[in-house]
Amino acid sequence: MYKLSKSRIITIIAICLVGIFFAIPNIIDNKNALPKWWQPVNLGLDLQGGSNLLLEVKMDEVLKERMSSIEDSVRQVLRENKIRYKTLTSNEEGVSVVIENTGSRAKAANLFRKIDNGIEIVENDDGSLNIAYSDIALGQLKTKIVDQSIEIVRRRIDELGTKEPVIQSQGANRIVVQLPGLQNPEYVKTLLGKTAKMSFHLVDSTARASDAKRGKLAAKYKLAYGEMGETYVITRKPVVGGENLTDAQPAFQEGQAVVSFKFNTLGGKKFGEVTRDNIGERLAIVLDNEVISAPVIQSAIMGGSGVITGNFTVKSANDLALLLRSGALPAPLEVLEERTVGAGLGADSIRAGVIASVIGLAFVVMFMLAAYGLFGIFTTVAVFTNLLLMLGILSAMGATLTLPGIAGIILTIGMAVDANVLIFERMREEVKHGRSTRDAAEAGFTEAWTTIVDSNLTTLVAAIVLFYFGTGPVRGFAVTLAIGIATSMFTSVTITRLIITAWLNKYKPTKLPI
Repeated sequence: MYKLSKSRIITIIAICLVGIFFAIPNIIDNKNALPKWWQPVNLGLDLQGGSNLLLEVKMDEVLKERMSSIEDSVRQVLRENKIRYKTLTSNEEGVSVVIENTGSRAKAANLFRKIDNGIEIVENDDGSLNIAYSDIALGQLKTKIVDQSIEIVRRRIDELGTKEPVIQSQGANRIVVQLPGLQNPEYVKTLLGKTAKMSFHLVDSTARASDAKRGKLAAKYKLAYGEMGETYVITRKPVVGGENLTDAQPAFQEGQAVVSFKFNTLGGKKFGEVTRDNIGERLAIVLDNEVISAPVIQSAIMGGSGVITGNFTVKSANDLALLLRSGALPAPLEVLEERTVGAGLGADSIRAGVIASVIGLAFVVMFMLAAYGLFGIFTTVAVFTNLLLMLGILSAMGATLTLPGIAGIILTIGMAVDANVLIFERMREEVKHGRSTRDAAEAGFTEAWTTIVDSNLTTLVAAIVLFYFGTGPVRGFAVTLAIGIATSMFTSVTITRLIITAWLNKYKPTKLPI
């Protein structure tokens, strides 16, 4: 034990220096001047203040839209196969169609099942067919909608440059959004409240809105309204969908703010064909069921890109480009709850955490000094090194520190000396049994190693379970606890052993001061 190789000593010192290096940014005032790879620990919502939003995914809206799409498919199937029907209606629960002929009804039911996976057909006594998703398919659809919503919300928040946001599901159809450092969430609420579903529709210049209001409009058309209340008759089915967009950026055209956009290959092909075949017609650009622009097609646009004009300001053009880049939400979001944590409250939390850490550290140090004397001083050096290594690892990982994380650090301070207590008590036993100073010191480290591993391994398993099954703050606690276990084992055994070895080699004592 008292003959450590130079390579081992260099490795131990190098690990300590690297940890301290990454911990340094936490004590530097001008953190903005530091490079991105050398930053302090990120503080969570409860430590630096910020906003907490609870959003609900409006499933009824998307299910209604999905059933409306199935209704269109059902109508198309009936027409293509020349099946006579009476009424065809839809709501968020399903689609209902009345087919009097028994043979035609059976044929139609088989065709309807091919419209989408998971569709169930129920035949009623009155000759009607109810078309809806099975419970399993409906559950999968809802899960997919929530997952897509979380991803789109994440993209929009990331576009704003908010640092270390927490975005996660809660329950079946809710999303929690935590924005550390953001004291005014109104702008974010506005962005998240927009579905940003954009599509391109041809305008029927020959149809009149009054005909639509009297129910005389052809089935393939529908009414749409502009920002200033203008009325348009547009094709029900979009000629190009917003899902084909790949990029959108704010720009200027003739001194006016506009939004330029680009399509993928499929979208560019469709857009080129539509503009080529409909020169002189108007093309309505619809965003969230509102016509934001309806320019006349002057010529074929074959490059897969275009420009959206309108009454844009620089800010509104930037906002629209951001929304289009991040993608459309599959369903509207409603803000159910909004909480703002002030920076002052966060500062109080940090102060309380620091005080608790200092008190805990002080008691640990006093106990070790009282119980083990000089070896208690060695342990104190190891404990401080452990704290620096923990802070350095958290900083290097870009981890977010919350109040439960601070609790994990405080717990680790107490656990950091467990291994040393086991080692020193083993040394005392060996001394009582008459072993020499060096042999007793060696036995303390070698014989206690199994017990140290077992005790820390059980705690590590608990931390892994907390991380796997927990969310948010619970995971923060689990991360700091796991890192603390690893660093405390390193410092308690390796650092302490290095110090004791150096002391034994230099002073060659005849008795261990424990």
